[in-house]
Amino acid sequence: MFGCLVAGRLVQTAAQQVAEDKFVFDLPDYENINHVVVFMLGTIPFPEGMGGSVYFSYPDSSGMPVWQLLGFVTNGKPSAIFKISGLKSGEGSQHPFGAMNIVRTPSVAQIGISVELLDSLAQQTPVGSAAVSSVDSFTQFTQKMLDNFYNFASSFAVSQAQMTPSPSEMFIPANVVLKWYENFQRRLAQNPLFWKT
Repeated sequence: MFGCLVAGRLVQTAAQQVAEDKFVFDLPDYENINHVVVFMLGTIPFPEGMGGSVYFSYPDSSGMPVWQLLGFVTNGKPSAIFKISGLKSGEGSQHPFGAMNIVRTPSVAQIGISVELLDSLAQQTPVGSAAVSSVDSFTQFTQKMLDNFYNFASSFAVSQAQMTPSPSEMFIPANVVLKWYENFQRRLAQNPLFWKT
């Protein structure tokens, strides 16, 4: 029903079923994992009105499991990427895996998936640092910044007849700023990370 993927490792598709509605994946050598992808295999959908909350568990200094809510997967959102590298020092949260006797070893973390009502999922608050920043938010910021710059620069536009000669100042034609603005937007739409090259 579920799969789990860590960069540089084989895909895991054989989750350990620890209860009728609870599944666990082991993550050996978890200290070297930054992100984890949890996804539905597409073979068995959730029952109507159900989804899966996704938890990350790692052993604390005394060896006890610390569980943190990462987010969820549903039939409408069948996969999610979570950043777990910053969670290893955080505090645990309320979770549905507490009373279960799950076999674990000290250097192994776990991803737990609990099948729950969608209404229940909507009430849960994942750990904020587990969300992966998306290119869309960066693109949105860049677009807003471009718009702001263009509007600001355009507010100073004057016609050639309105210009007063000032030998100490340089003037940039508004059509040059507009051309730069349009080129930048086009390049950003083609590749949001073009500026890194």
